[in-house]
Amino acid sequence: MSITWAVTTTCVLLTANAFFVAGEFATTSSRRSQIEPLRAEGARGSAYAMYALEHVSLMLAICQLGVTVASTTLGVIAEPAIASLFEGPMTSLGVPEATSHVFGFALALVIVLFLHVVCGEMLPKNISLANPARLLLILAPPLVMIGRLVGPLIRAMDHVANTILRWCGVEPKGEIAATFTAEEVASIVELSAAEGTLSDELGLLSGSLEFSEETAASAMVPLSELIVLPASVTPAKLEREVALTGFSRFPVADARGQIQGYLHLKDVLYADAEEREQPVTPWRIRKMGAVRAQDEVEDALRHMQATGAHLALVTDDARRVIGVLFLEDILEELIGEVRDSLQREESAWERDTELPSFPSEQGRKV
Repeated sequence: MSITWAVTTTCVLLTANAFFVAGEFATTSSRRSQIEPLRAEGARGSAYAMYALEHVSLMLAICQLGVTVASTTLGVIAEPAIASLFEGPMTSLGVPEATSHVFGFALALVIVLFLHVVCGEMLPKNISLANPARLLLILAPPLVMIGRLVGPLIRAMDHVANTILRWCGVEPKGEIAATFTAEEVASIVELSAAEGTLSDELGLLSGSLEFSEETAASAMVPLSELIVLPASVTPAKLEREVALTGFSRFPVADARGQIQGYLHLKDVLYADAEEREQPVTPWRIRKMGAVRAQDEVEDALRHMQATGAHLALVTDDARRVIGVLFLEDILEELIGEVRDSLQREESAWERDTELPSFPSEQGRKV
């Protein structure tokens, strides 16, 4: 075997190995969110790249077949050819033929392994990881063409591999995931903030990530901490409660103590001097829906949006009311403490002075 042919064959096989390694890492490292905008713009190779992401199992089988064929051929052809380059000079120096063959083969093996690992594996892998989407646009068209040429063989091997996976209780995937979990996004936000590339001074990002972990039970106000007004409440009494607490919405209970709705401060603005001391007309009491204690706050918020109410009853598994969920409390889970001009701060005089109490106990508002 001539030196020129040996060197050429080695370079071709190393290039083929690097091509398939780069294609494998580019396929597994790219995301749909990177390729879809390029496809919308009509970028060259983007259609093939999207096909590769939608048929990742097939693409990986093609790459693995290519790497196996290139590596095996490199060992079968390149190593003996390179070994022969060393055997002749060693034999001419008086080294026995058997010894020169062993040393020549060992040197050839070391050289081929070094070139295979460095040039055929590490370099293409690092290039693919540095810019997977861009490289996939280049490599996807030939990979898809190769897949069409050897499609039946690839699909047969892929089917066998997937069958074995299912026997082992693993469901194979044929497409790259295009979403992040909440934990992954939280990790990205934390690392970006630590690196100084992301500013979250108001805590909106971190709050929105933790928002999904809250339930109606964790965000509600228990019954023991509520100001619950009787159904016979008068506008004057409601106004006094607003003045004392700064709260603008109050649950309303019937004679049995069952919450039947709520009143807002503006619901009693109709009252003149005479009507201020008369009970609020029942139709002015706003209806409240109910959510389960284990419902996520997002579901509770959607319920409030659907009903148009700013308050919702929270019930346990036995459908007993255990608290009330306020829209303000849901928003505070997302953006932090919310206060408005009506909400009063407790003064030193109020802390030291026993104020006259009304039939209700604690208070809450939205």
